Amino acid sequence: MSVNELYTKFTRVWIPDPEDVWAAAEITRDYKEGESILHLKREDETPLEYPVGPKSNPLPFLRNPDILVGENDLTALSYLHEPAVLHNLRVRFLESNHIYTYCGIVLVAINPYEQLQIYGEEVINAYTGQNMGDMDPHIFAVAEEAYKQMSRDERNQSIIVSGESGAGKTVSAKYAMRFFATVGGSANDTNVEEKVLASNPIMEAIGNAKTTRNDNSSRFGKYIQIGFNRQYNIIGANMRTYLLEKSRVVFQAEDERNYHIFYQLCASASLPEFKDLSLTSAEDFTYTSLGENIFIEGVNDAEDLKKTREAFTLLGVKDSSQSNIYRIMASILHLGNVEICSERDGESCRVLKDDAHLKHFCRLLGVELKQMEHWLCHRKLATTSETYVKNMSSKQATNARDALAKHIYARMFDWIVQHINKSLHTTSKQNSFIGVLDIYGFETFEINSFEQFCINYANEKLQQQFNSHVFKLEQEEYMKELIPWTLIDFYDNQPCIDLIEARLGVLDLLDEECKVPKGTDVNWAQKLYQQHSAKDQFQKPRMSNTSFIIIHFADKVEYQCDGFLEKNRDTVYEEQINILKASQLQLVADLFHDKDDAPPSKNSRVNVRAAKPSPRGPNKEHRKTVGHQFRSSLHLLMETLNATTPHYVRCIKPNDFKEAFSFDSSRAVQQLRACGVLETIRISAAGYPSRWTYPDFFSRYRVLMKKSDMTSSDKKLVCKNLLATLIKEPDMFQFGKTKIFFRAGQVAYLEKLRADKFRSACIKIQKTVRGWLQRIRYRKIRKMAITLQRYGRGYLARRYAEYLRLTRAALVCQKQYRMVRDRRAFLRVRKAVVTIQAYAKGMFTRRIYWEFLLHHKAMIIQKSVRGWLQRKKFQRARNAAITIQCGFRRVQAKKRLKERKIEARSAQHLKNLNSGMENKIVQLQRKMDDQSKDLKTQNEQLQTVNISMGTEVSKLRKELEQVRGPRGEGGQLTSLQAELEKLRAELQEAHAVRKKLEEEHGSEKMSLEQRVEELEKENSLLKSEKEEMNQKILQQTKNSQDISSSVSQTEASLQKELDEERQRYQNLLKEISRVEQKYENLKEEVSLTKFVPGHRRNTSNLSSLESDSNYPSVSTSEVGDTEDSVQLVEEMGVEKAAMDISLFMKLQKRVRELEQERKRLQTSVDKMEELAKHKSSEPRSPTSELETADLAYNNLKREELESENKKLKNDLNALRKSISERAADNNSSNELQDGYNLLLSQLKAANDELDARKEEMLILRSQIVKNAQLLEKNQQVQQSNNVPEAPDVPEVTGVTGVTELPEVPEVTEVPEDKEEALKAYQGLTESKRLLEAQLQTQCRQHKDELEALHTQIELLKADIEKKQEILNYTMSLSPEAQVEYSVQQEITRLTNDNLDLKELVEKQEKNERKLKKQLRIYMKKVQEFEAAQAAALSSRSRPALSRQVTVQRKEKDFEGMLEYYKEDEALLAKTLITDMKPSTVSGTVPCLPAYILFMCIRHADYINDDEKVESLLTSSINSVKKVLKKNCDDFETTSFWLANTSRLLHCLKQYSGDEVFMTQNSPKQNEHCLKNFDLAEYRQVLSDLSIQIYQQLIKVAEGIIQPMIVSAMLESESIPSLAGVKPMGYRNRSSSMDTDAGGPSSYTLEALIRQLGQFHSIMSDHGLDPEIVGQVVRQLFHCINAITLNNLLLRKDVCSWSTGMQLRYNTSQLEEWLRGNNLYQSKAAVILEPVIQAAQLLQVKKKTTQDAEAICSLCIALTTQQIVKVLNLYTPLNEFEERVTVSFIRDIQSRLTVRNDPPQLLIDTKHTFPVLFPYTPSALSLETLHIPASLGLEFLVRV
Repeated sequence: MSVNELYTKFTRVWIPDPEDVWAAAEITRDYKEGESILHLKREDETPLEYPVGPKSNPLPFLRNPDILVGENDLTALSYLHEPAVLHNLRVRFLESNHIYTYCGIVLVAINPYEQLQIYGEEVINAYTGQNMGDMDPHIFAVAEEAYKQMSRDERNQSIIVSGESGAGKTVSAKYAMRFFATVGGSANDTNVEEKVLASNPIMEAIGNAKTTRNDNSSRFGKYIQIGFNRQYNIIGANMRTYLLEKSRVVFQAEDERNYHIFYQLCASASLPEFKDLSLTSAEDFTYTSLGENIFIEGVNDAEDLKKTREAFTLLGVKDSSQSNIYRIMASILHLGNVEICSERDGESCRVLKDDAHLKHFCRLLGVELKQMEHWLCHRKLATTSETYVKNMSSKQATNARDALAKHIYARMFDWIVQHINKSLHTTSKQNSFIGVLDIYGFETFEINSFEQFCINYANEKLQQQFNSHVFKLEQEEYMKELIPWTLIDFYDNQPCIDLIEARLGVLDLLDEECKVPKGTDVNWAQKLYQQHSAKDQFQKPRMSNTSFIIIHFADKVEYQCDGFLEKNRDTVYEEQINILKASQLQLVADLFHDKDDAPPSKNSRVNVRAAKPSPRGPNKEHRKTVGHQFRSSLHLLMETLNATTPHYVRCIKPNDFKEAFSFDSSRAVQQLRACGVLETIRISAAGYPSRWTYPDFFSRYRVLMKKSDMTSSDKKLVCKNLLATLIKEPDMFQFGKTKIFFRAGQVAYLEKLRADKFRSACIKIQKTVRGWLQRIRYRKIRKMAITLQRYGRGYLARRYAEYLRLTRAALVCQKQYRMVRDRRAFLRVRKAVVTIQAYAKGMFTRRIYWEFLLHHKAMIIQKSVRGWLQRKKFQRARNAAITIQCGFRRVQAKKRLKERKIEARSAQHLKNLNSGMENKIVQLQRKMDDQSKDLKTQNEQLQTVNISMGTEVSKLRKELEQVRGPRGEGGQLTSLQAELEKLRAELQEAHAVRKKLEEEHGSEKMSLEQRVEELEKENSLLKSEKEEMNQKILQQTKNSQDISSSVSQTEASLQKELDEERQRYQNLLKEISRVEQKYENLKEEVSLTKFVPGHRRNTSNLSSLESDSNYPSVSTSEVGDTEDSVQLVEEMGVEKAAMDISLFMKLQKRVRELEQERKRLQTSVDKMEELAKHKSSEPRSPTSELETADLAYNNLKREELESENKKLKNDLNALRKSISERAADNNSSNELQDGYNLLLSQLKAANDELDARKEEMLILRSQIVKNAQLLEKNQQVQQSNNVPEAPDVPEVTGVTGVTELPEVPEVTEVPEDKEEALKAYQGLTESKRLLEAQLQTQCRQHKDELEALHTQIELLKADIEKKQEILNYTMSLSPEAQVEYSVQQEITRLTNDNLDLKELVEKQEKNERKLKKQLRIYMKKVQEFEAAQAAALSSRSRPALSRQVTVQRKEKDFEGMLEYYKEDEALLAKTLITDMKPSTVSGTVPCLPAYILFMCIRHADYINDDEKVESLLTSSINSVKKVLKKNCDDFETTSFWLANTSRLLHCLKQYSGDEVFMTQNSPKQNEHCLKNFDLAEYRQVLSDLSIQIYQQLIKVAEGIIQPMIVSAMLESESIPSLAGVKPMGYRNRSSSMDTDAGGPSSYTLEALIRQLGQFHSIMSDHGLDPEIVGQVVRQLFHCINAITLNNLLLRKDVCSWSTGMQLRYNTSQLEEWLRGNNLYQSKAAVILEPVIQAAQLLQVKKKTTQDAEAICSLCIALTTQQIVKVLNLYTPLNEFEERVTVSFIRDIQSRLTVRNDPPQLLIDTKHTFPVLFPYTPSALSLETLHIPASLGLEFLVRV
């Protein structure tokens, strides 16, 4: 392009400016080539005529388009020059607050002088594994690139950090080391990475100081090598230091400080361990007060010393060594305060007598005071012939003292560095390393001395290496793309380096002058002038003969020669060193022995004799000058750097005032020139700086193509054709293999063409839209005119109509008024006539009524009199009849009396009486036998007690005789009596105390009951107050929405705290699992010796009886509760159990249940007795004597059971009373403890006896029922044989059947005999009972039916509500979604119906099998009964009373249990867990292994085998852990065992027998509950295991989807042709160099959703609970949200409007996926709110205050930092979008200050929500479970 095309009107340029270096201007008139004036306009609208000349003043630099301003990489700019670079850095630093910017391979870091929240661990995680160009510039990106290249290329890496003092070099190096320590943590527990980081505070304390430019300036250079092994874990480190600024120890400029360690020691001088150092304030010491400012704002020196000491300890420095280090540092301060006074002659000096500081110096270092005092003021000179001592002047002595202080500090510094290296050294083999070089940048001051010369020399070497490396990379890029290239001319500073280090260079001449005995700085300067005056890089100042100028690559620097020789020699007198070598402190002696080449002389005396040159042997080391040492170490450093792949970080100091985010352009340009950034730009601009890939170029500039150009499918050919038409000069671009290369400015020209194209298109669109708007406006005006006319005409018509209506209304009113007036007159007359008629008719009617009333009363009187007469007549007749009957009956009674007397004297009567007496005699005989047995046992007990008491009395007597031998028998008797009285008194006291305690317990019980009543009343009051408060709260919530929002925030915070507690609990579970793996063997040993954690046994001897008997029995769980309570009391102890009210209530409940059981048994026995009496009252045949004997035996057993029941009740009451006494007595004695144990044993015995009695009761009840049936059948046979004898007895068909009602005899029929009347009465009574029983059963049936109907109604209501919810949800969906949802619902309904029908068929089949078996049993019983009856008829002999009763065992179906042998347990675990594949059981019932394991556990519980239960559960859990450890990366296996583990946990809960878990069980499932063991502790173990598996599942799933998230959510074009492309910089270009064959696979949103769907289908197929599936999806959506938002916050290239549109579309697709899988209620959609709001933030307007308010109200899920970061990163993709202004961002910040958001910028990607496992019982019946034969479980037997 020509100049005329570039420099046109409105083109923006850069012109020089004295203040801002470069200023912006705009061309106001087109420039033609050859003109001398360029007409410009500044930004403040002032015109400017800019002179232009071909040589003196070239055309100004062109500005880049606004779209390129603020780029991450400076090489992405179209125009590459100094003003563009400076402006880009300023915009990024001031407007976006971005301190990092790429410049090719260099990372430019600007010191913000403010702490930024961009270095947290979450930022490290975000940059880990990312390509360098994918994220925003950061020091972590450079560190990650170095780490990645080291692991990929297996080549050592270096990170070179340079810059001025105060630019942030040390901080940048520190953060790079922190990144390596985090990413490459040590492989073992040595914590090498912590030691590497711990070296920083130590090196800052001894090597950093405050300067005028920096509060923490490093006064030395260091190169740290961090070693890695083959797994790329840190194994060690090594540190090299360069050129420590020793002069700072003895001198500091104004407002500067010495090294930090001195001020830290002085600030901590009051500590006890530092008392021996004799330190005071830093102001009291010369070496720390020269700068006149001992404090740094915001720095606490005492706290820093604590960190330093902790770092020393971490690195393994012993306390004694630390103490010696502090002693040496303190001695240097005391040495600086030693005063040296001059003598009168001026040529000698002395130290003040009794100088305290000198004494402290010698004491601390352990040296001789006299010798040090002498050699501080004298020196020894050695010549070839003699050695003599010479006095020193005061100045010389002061210089020697300062030199000694510097030398001691330097040696101490080297020792500490050496010890750090020793601590960081490793014996493992180092595979590779990454070096971090923190070295001083180019320095130039008003006075530049030897230190600045060495620093600038080092920077010259580094710049040469940098230039060659940049040139090498450019050359590789061109060769890789097959671009023809020519040699790029770049600045080579080899002549300057030769000037310094070549033969007879500056350093050689300096060393040579130092060897001259009387060499001076002036002589050295003259030699420099003579040797190098002709060289271009060397100049002599005009006004000085003691300085010289060297032209460095960065700038000219004038060095003053004063002090060069002294600093280069670094002279320390040998005599002072020898004194230190002889120190009593070993560390001091070692400091000065380590580096000496020859051993110290044994003779320390001064030898005045002539000597050979050998005495100068100890000074051999001092012949190595500082310059020589520095040059050698620099050459070694360069060799190391050249052997590694370098990465460059250039630190820039934005201003000299340490102000936060303040940018001084002049200072920045100076540093950019000095650090080589502009040289990088120049090298890049010399070739083809702008580079585009073919797809990106096609996407960006296809708007410039014609339709005919788009026909070809080859984008490469299309791009070539387009460029051929747009750019006429072929040298301006080159086509590579994968990219197009452009010369500088060509991209800007293409952008201009693109903008013009868009501008013309916009004009056409505006023209069309404006015409359309005008047409719309005309139509609106015309329509409004027609409307006005219509309304006007209508108004006039309505007025005329209103007039007509009013006229007609007046006529109607007149007519109505006249009608009303006449009608009222007529109604008055009519009302008067009606009133008169009414009064007349009433009078006549009342007269008739009174006449009728009189007749009625007369009739009543007549009726009463006639009735009285008839009753008198009837009474007289009845009395006469009664008298006649009495006489007749008296005669008949006398006749019967005579007959009875005759009959009484007969033998048959006596025989009948004796038969009844026999039964009574038998009963009495048995009672006597029992009483005799009891008497015998009591006698035996009494005898044993008497014997024991006799033995005790004899023992006591013997003891008394021994004690009271001298006393007489009278004294013994009195003593015994006294003792007896004493015991009686104590007994009475005990009784009184017991009574008192009982009274206190009673009163306390009463008070507690009263308190309970008061609390209940108070509770009711509180409930009423609560209701009132709820109403008030409801009113307040209606009136104020702010209160509701605060409440919701409080709830959210509480929920968050709950989640945090759950999270901490789950973290503890992680830790437990880790410890469990380490100490598994120890745990097994402990489990053998301690309480078995698996279960508690409930002894039950009736388990088989309960399952086999046909009759109801007492549940063993009730007995178990009592025994558990007793066991709990024993475990807790008396004192604790006494206060346990729940234990007391359990015992009371148990007593009440026993009482109810006794009453129930009593009533049943009474009924049977009444039935027996009724049967006995009927005439019996002689064959019924057998049944009479059986009934008598049953009555006898019943009486015995009643007596035993009473005994048990008394024992329980006694136990309750004793427990209450224990509760009242807190200080129980040993005797009370023994009594309490006795009561417990009695309670256990009572429970055992109760079990036995219940068993006997069951047997008796079965026998009673059987006898009753026999009696009933015999009675029916007798009735059928003797029907004529009892015709009036009512017939009873059966107890449970329908009773035939007897005919009620008439009153007039009188029975012939009293016996017949009695029988008739008994028959009526029996029929009445049967009718009552039938009525009661019908009432119960009715109640049951009513409850069933109520339950059915509730179920129907719930079903209706559920269907209503489904209907509402369906109506809220779109039509397509409605259809899909309805189909899914129909499929679900049909599936459920099929399952229900299948279950119903199975139940029917099961019932059929049961009925068949019962039929067989009943047939068998009938046969047995017939055989028994035949045997009874054949033998009439009376059987024995104690007959054997057989209880039949009920045949059972499959009870849902699996039996296996103990030796098959390992095979079971291997087959069912270890070798189980999820695909094996894919077609069976979900969670089949869990059901099989539980069925095995049920059988072990059924057979009461606790070892089997414990072993099976333990082996199963361990096997699951092994499988998960083996398949730690398999999502399917992890999901499969999570589903089975949680299902096994639910089964243990569902069948535990706890009422809480049995509410949804079926009756059959309740029968399958565990009987003997409580597995609550194993439930906790399984719950913890489930949490661990869940965490592993989340880890595996996140590892699968994590590489897909960024590409799918931010980079893939879900909406085609929406995303724009911007020019890319070097970083994006370099990443493509490694992907010739094809870049890394990119993922689309469809792939991500497909992967999520695969996860969901796997979990659903495995039968995982929907709640857990929802939590897994929620966690995965958190990962998607966190990674997406973090990348959005760290990538400038994706913060645009089009990305916001794409992101919003992607999130909507994820939400749609949630709805389609019924997961929307899992709170996963809420997790995406931050990303959704970030997408909306990218799309909304960002201009006015209204926009700011909208953003603040919209982005409630984003923090303030995140909102500001997104606004700062927002980048327009074309010129029609506008950037977000700084004022708008500041407005947003001010509005969001009230939020108090956390300072964290990024979301924690490792955050895990606490998982909840809700209880979900299974509807599957265990007995219906089918085990496939393919599983190979033939050794399991169904039970």
